[in-house]
Amino acid sequence: MLLDEPTNHLDIEAIAWLEAELKQTRAAFVLISHDRAFLKALTRATQWIDRGAVRRQETGFDGFEAWRDKVWEDEDMARHKLDRKIKSEGRWAVEGISARRKRNQGRVRALQDLRAERAGQIRRQGTAAMALGEGPTSGKKVIEAFGLSKEYAGKRIVEGFDLTVMRGDRIAFVGPNGVGKTTLIKMLLGEVEPDEGRVKHGTNLEIAVFDQARARLDPEATLWDSLTNDPLMAVSGSSDQVMVRGTPRHVIGYLKDFLFDEGQARAPVKSLSGGEKARLLLARIMAQTANVLVLDEPTNDLDIETLDLLQDLLGDYDGTVLLVSHDRDFLDRVASTTIAMEGDGKAVLYAGGWSDYQSQRAFNDAPEPVSHAPAPRGSAPAPSAPKSKAEAAKSSLSFTEKHRLEELPGVIDRLGQEIAKLEQLLADPELFTREPVKFRKATEAMTERQAALEAAETEWLELEEKAGA
Repeated sequence: MLLDEPTNHLDIEAIAWLEAELKQTRAAFVLISHDRAFLKALTRATQWIDRGAVRRQETGFDGFEAWRDKVWEDEDMARHKLDRKIKSEGRWAVEGISARRKRNQGRVRALQDLRAERAGQIRRQGTAAMALGEGPTSGKKVIEAFGLSKEYAGKRIVEGFDLTVMRGDRIAFVGPNGVGKTTLIKMLLGEVEPDEGRVKHGTNLEIAVFDQARARLDPEATLWDSLTNDPLMAVSGSSDQVMVRGTPRHVIGYLKDFLFDEGQARAPVKSLSGGEKARLLLARIMAQTANVLVLDEPTNDLDIETLDLLQDLLGDYDGTVLLVSHDRDFLDRVASTTIAMEGDGKAVLYAGGWSDYQSQRAFNDAPEPVSHAPAPRGSAPAPSAPKSKAEAAKSSLSFTEKHRLEELPGVIDRLGQEIAKLEQLLADPELFTREPVKFRKATEAMTERQAALEAAETEWLELEEKAGA
């Protein structure tokens, strides 16, 4: 079987089914994918196509990145040695006396060969030079939803849905295709009216949307026109510049940041591959300043290096992110809260990303252990067993408090991990002098997360005491 990006546009349930089928098949298959979790689960060998050369390693994708980085490290070392040798031989050719050069024509020819070898080396394609522009700080509460209900053609999307989105949240929406994830986000943004309930927006919201259907791109327009005719990017009186986060840029230079060459600038959007369309849409979104990012299937068609960069950018982004994705690895790396839309109007909140959601769901669905040992003959009836912790909590806590108690351990764990990363960053003694803005942001983030951790731990203790009572 030859499988070229088989997971694109499949929902997670379909991906899991395909993964299980491929695991048990006895047939051989060749797989092209940018879905890390899918590749790690299925591959036994890796073929890496890089600048026209194909390299093979007899291990699965799990070891690919370490192998790639080692190849690049060796390549950089060899290039450095070659540059030093060319420099040394060039100095000899210039400084040596004329008669000596005549007696050493072989050495001169060797220098020419070295220069030809260096000129013939193909540079690695870099990653897109993406950056996120942060708008003004939004209010602490970004979006509040109260009792949202919605039906389409008799199909319930959500029923009685409540949600509070705080500044800095990364909320992922997961569920089968067609369950209504995009519709729910549009209700939260105020683009679609709910049948019941209401939505309240916080202050100073600046929203940027990445559309899964790429509907915001005109297929007949050129890449040049797609940027210069965008009202959010147009520069008054100029047809060859675009406004990028408040600074005018030449359209060709900005396209090159996203790995487009000059020849593509006048090509129509319809000639682009799926990955190139995704990069063009990211170029438009990232020219804006926004404190709320809505990313609807951003990972489709993106290569692994661009995915890595997008994850890093979202990790440093101070705004709020609403995310729809079927990429399990991406969800684990980005999401702090997952809303699982399970059909028939049911939408449940879980702390953490995809793996956290799976483990919490499995724990909640696990049956209580039951003892089948027979009672001794003639013994008195056993007293009723004491209530389990979950039952006690259920009887003494409200529904909201019970859900919060289940959610808090994941929140505490996430905050602890974020604090550890910030501590590692701030341990660099040269960070303050080298990148003062980054140092300030990291310090502020550390203070904020330490306060949030202390508050979460206190809240957990109070709820545990109430549940035990």
